[in-house]
Amino acid sequence: MSSTRVAYPTSTPSKVVVAVPPTSRGNDLFRVLLSAYISELSARPLRTKSITVGVFNFVQDILGNHLAGVPPKRVPKDAPLYEKLAARLKIDGKAFKMLLYGVFISAPLSHYTTGYLQKVFAGRTNTLAGKVAQILASCLISSPITAVSYLACSAVINGARTQKEIVGAVKRGFMTIMRISWMTTPVSMLTAQYYLSPEMWVPFFNAVTFVLGTYFNTQVKLATIAKEKREKREEKKD
Repeated sequence: MSSTRVAYPTSTPSKVVVAVPPTSRGNDLFRVLLSAYISELSARPLRTKSITVGVFNFVQDILGNHLAGVPPKRVPKDAPLYEKLAARLKIDGKAFKMLLYGVFISAPLSHYTTGYLQKVFAGRTNTLAGKVAQILASCLISSPITAVSYLACSAVINGARTQKEIVGAVKRGFMTIMRISWMTTPVSMLTAQYYLSPEMWVPFFNAVTFVLGTYFNTQVKLATIAKEKREKREEKKD
């Protein structure tokens, strides 16, 4: 499935001045789009994050299908062109469900949990001890919450219907996600704290979580394919 949101601080200043390094004319469009995105993020943070996460989840699910080698859906020869194109691109119903998960669950959950931590640590991150404390709080509070949410919702989207199935999926994937989160969160947060202006944090963390989400997505799909193959082998034996 799609990405779990690594819980990073995600606030932006009320007055946005985008500190983008000088670039060639070929990158002017990128600079304009980045400036517009950060301005929108400052004006409407929750809505902008929800749309961003939803779109990322949608794209990650499609990429996961391709990277994991999920076979394309078979469609009738007389199927509409859009249905044939969706099958070729490996776009299925799960991608749209993950889009909805990102918009209505993942992004709001990350927004409010990290917002709470930011209030707690407001004015306390000017020292190394404060920075480390903020990172630890993110790793031990925000990240586990978002990981459980992702695993539970992914299990339901993948077909889990009973509490036992959902809990089992959370238990199987929790430590894998947390180990990766605990390795990447400190490095990413320290990079942002020391080398990036505050208004660039969200785009930076979006890029990081997109890469991680694609990885998690691909691993889940590979595990699903392996499980289906085992079940088919067991059916043949019976």
